[in-house]
Amino acid sequence: MTELLDDWTPDEAATRMADQLCAGFRAHDRGDREEAIEAFWTVDSRQFPHLDRETARRAAVAYVDALWAKDEIERAHSDGEAIDRSSLADADWQPVYSRFRDRASIAGIDPTYADASTRAWKNHKIGGDYWTPIQRAQMYELRAAIGDPEYPHKPRHGQSGFGPEPSRYALAVELHDMHSADRWRQAKRTMVPYFERILRGHDDV
Repeated sequence: MTELLDDWTPDEAATRMADQLCAGFRAHDRGDREEAIEAFWTVDSRQFPHLDRETARRAAVAYVDALWAKDEIERAHSDGEAIDRSSLADADWQPVYSRFRDRASIAGIDPTYADASTRAWKNHKIGGDYWTPIQRAQMYELRAAIGDPEYPHKPRHGQSGFGPEPSRYALAVELHDMHSADRWRQAKRTMVPYFERILRGHDDV
């Protein structure tokens, strides 16, 4: 059963959410599907207060299913060691999109999230701009998490960009890609203010 964070202070909860997000990706890297679900479920249970626990679990499962679908596509276009980027670029990414679409529907996220997330993970693997679509996807997820369809409410100067929290998420992905203990610690620290913003958003509703 996933960890309950309801009785934690906001600072404790944000730190634990960052830890569990990273734990989920590390479980994915090891191929441990059930551990990944548990970790992402812990995060979704707290970041989406409009979902009951079982619905939050469905959202987490959909996310994990998207990651596993991505892995299947990679394996189908790999010789066991190197990925054939050209064939991967031409592959059918509909299974990944479908699972991200499920997550969006379950969690009440703008459906554009599914396309942005799929583009992000595809570009992340074949090379190219993945940081723009991943920030766009996280902007939509943040809007659902805090119940504010107008996030990030940037002032009139500097209208481009998706807000500081999606930028943090993209940085955390970059740190994850380095696969070192020190970079993982940095990724966790990067994500704490991300979740602090979400928890503040809950208080503002």
